[in-house]
Amino acid sequence: MIELDRISHSYGGRRPVLDDVSVAIQRGSMIAITGPSGRGKSTLLFIAGLLLRPDAGEVHIDGVLASRLNDRQRSAIRGGGISFVFQDSMLDTSRTILDNVVEAAEYGTTRRSRDRARAADLLAELGVDVDPHRRPGQISGGQGQRVALCRALLPRPSAILADEPTGNLDARSTEVVLGRLRREAEAGVAVAIATHDERVMSACDTVAALG
Repeated sequence: MIELDRISHSYGGRRPVLDDVSVAIQRGSMIAITGPSGRGKSTLLFIAGLLLRPDAGEVHIDGVLASRLNDRQRSAIRGGGISFVFQDSMLDTSRTILDNVVEAAEYGTTRRSRDRARAADLLAELGVDVDPHRRPGQISGGQGQRVALCRALLPRPSAILADEPTGNLDARSTEVVLGRLRREAEAGVAVAIATHDERVMSACDTVAALG
């Protein structure tokens, strides 16, 4: 579980985008993080995933006070079980779709051939019906978002933090993505989704509204 306790954060000394926010991201559950643009949804996910240190407040991950750890220790926690789906996909345009999915597992201990087989299965399951040897620039934004989700799923994480994962998807693709995330939650994964989408909110177990 990821517990965010009284989190505050600002950029460059400006007005805080987060001010005394507390949220619990539970294993086996899906939570929607909502709120107007600019009110800190993405920032909250970055803090929850230890990509960003809050100005104030604490982050506990499975009982460990992770927000006070050094960068190497924080990186080890991320690599040990936290996956991200970024809003702009953040795919490497120099690599194939398949290699982008496998990338997250390259630092683990599983065999690459097994990773590639699982990556191909995930791409098929999420409806990325294009040649896996294409580059990200040769697919649509919606397909790129599903590739990013496949990349997050591949290492079998204990937490998935997704920033607007359905923003570029049609209704059918949104249903497929939410169904897959629901399966992860039912398997014990903690799933947090930053979203404006009412369909996503209604699919989640709880909603945390910012601002």
